[in-house]
Amino acid sequence: MLKRLALAVCAAGVLLQGAQTLAAESTRVGEFTIYHSAFTADTLTPEIAAANGIQRGKGFGVLNVSVIKQQAGTTGTSVKALVDVDLVKDKVRTGQVVMHEVATQGAVSYLGQFPIANGQELNFEIRVRPAGTPETTTIHLRQEFFTE
Repeated sequence: MLKRLALAVCAAGVLLQGAQTLAAESTRVGEFTIYHSAFTADTLTPEIAAANGIQRGKGFGVLNVSVIKQQAGTTGTSVKALVDVDLVKDKVRTGQVVMHEVATQGAVSYLGQFPIANGQELNFEIRVRPAGTPETTTIHLRQEFFTE
């Protein structure tokens, strides 16, 4: 259940996607699973967008990152983390996605918004350090966006 809560914003995007496909990916690191996805902001309902400070529109993308600490006999626990995201091209930083924390019903997610164009492919370098841990995990996500 917490896994679903941690992906609440992402799931809202999935339900409203229409023709665009959204795949939530995950990376397992030790006792943590890091969920990450990117989608167009126009797929969010006005209520969800407003509640999370997201500007809706086809010209904007949203990145969602959540961290779940695995615990035996449970679905895990949502945990806080430091999340930094850069846009990269040919291993060169071309921009940054400013992430902000969103807490809902005991789950914590990190959301960031960025401009997009139809057919644009973005490469994200996502650095995540779960609270209380010394190590940072770097995840690479490539996402193509369709706005028409």
